[in-house]
Amino acid sequence: MSKRPQPEPVHVIKERRDRALAALVEGVPYIKTIGITFDRRGDELTAVLNYDEKLIGNPFLPALHGGAIASFLEVAAIMELGFHILWDEIEGGRLSADDLSPQNLPRMPKTIDFTVDYLRSGLPRDAYARARVNRSGRRYASVHVEAWQDNRERLFAQATGHFLMPSRD
Repeated sequence: MSKRPQPEPVHVIKERRDRALAALVEGVPYIKTIGITFDRRGDELTAVLNYDEKLIGNPFLPALHGGAIASFLEVAAIMELGFHILWDEIEGGRLSADDLSPQNLPRMPKTIDFTVDYLRSGLPRDAYARARVNRSGRRYASVHVEAWQDNRERLFAQATGHFLMPSRD
């Protein structure tokens, strides 16, 4: 009777996921420019728009600029899709997490359209967003993103985007 192989230790998988996410983020310089970071728990990503005064659009309220909010939501959606593409490549043995760099990442999805609903003013503080992939096929993906600040139940913006998936050469 043959022994079942031992599963990989959790910390090894965690380190591999962290390396994959870091390479993906490093491959998109705009993420650093606008001040977005990511908190990863398992395969769930939370995008964080770290508050900076340069993000204020209306200094009289003050409120976050609508363009910064839309960019934040679109980055969250693309990174969610990109992370899952990258993770599938790693787990499928087609890429090694140890050898990842911005130069050898899989191609990222391209935005077809992106619709933002501004539900209330973005306050001058950190914002958070989570994306949910509604559909992901070989050619097309649909993603919904929700953003909040102090209370997860009080969204200040949400968006739906459609993306052209990269071909798998």
